Amino acid sequence: MRKISDPAQLAVIAKQMRREVIEMITEAKSGHPGGSLSVTEIVVTLFFDVLRHDPANPKWSDRDRFILSKGHCCPVLYAVMAECGYCPKNQLQTLRKLGSIYQGHPDVRFLPALEASTGSLGQGLSLAIGMALAARLDHSPARAYVVLGDGEIQEGQIWEAAMFGAKYALDNVCAIVDNNRIQLDGFVKDIMPLDPLPEKWRSFGWHAIEVDGHDIAALQRAFAEAAAMKGKPTVLIAHTIKGKGVSFMENNPKFHGAAPTREECARALQELQ
Repeated sequence: MRKISDPAQLAVIAKQMRREVIEMITEAKSGHPGGSLSVTEIVVTLFFDVLRHDPANPKWSDRDRFILSKGHCCPVLYAVMAECGYCPKNQLQTLRKLGSIYQGHPDVRFLPALEASTGSLGQGLSLAIGMALAARLDHSPARAYVVLGDGEIQEGQIWEAAMFGAKYALDNVCAIVDNNRIQLDGFVKDIMPLDPLPEKWRSFGWHAIEVDGHDIAALQRAFAEAAAMKGKPTVLIAHTIKGKGVSFMENNPKFHGAAPTREECARALQELQ
């Protein structure tokens, strides 16, 4: 796939993806807009600039793998995959409808171009690490990228996987924590605080990079640094804003899992012009 490296062009794509996310979730009358919007620049930068992948050959053996561990935020992944040509754009607004290929969580039974079915939180890092280890055993240049929610990394399995990745020096895996500081039940700091987050990952043997998750140029530099790291896995602590781009959704726990009304959709789309 032809890469797009210009941050300004990627920002235009990100804004369009946000519009599609809002439209999809409004039509479905359910879904998770806040976390889809917080991770938009991350997913766009990966698919359009960083990942080695080929929509014409989705099971190319040396492709980079992408896992959306926080699978409830799949609307942005579906929008990006459709934009890349993996799946039909004209079905995006069937999100969460019975029989749709665009299920409420990523499901390979409906969308075979996905790497894995996800959304049972805590498992995506283990999946990515397994794929990275398999690539090493196969002498493949493939890398594995996995997006984790900050609430998700309260799960113990995440830290078991982190220990495994460091023990086997899996420098071909990159985790990205969508650190938007809000989870289902409220603010992360009130439920199970994670700070100091970079130090935690470093203590588990990972190379940790803090980055503004909405600054595309900064993300590009961070992904380049991750790819150059030898001897240990990398995690990007991406500081983001839940509901980014829509004023009344930003930092608003309500929109973790609430669909906008038609009126709210119109307001959001106006802001995303």
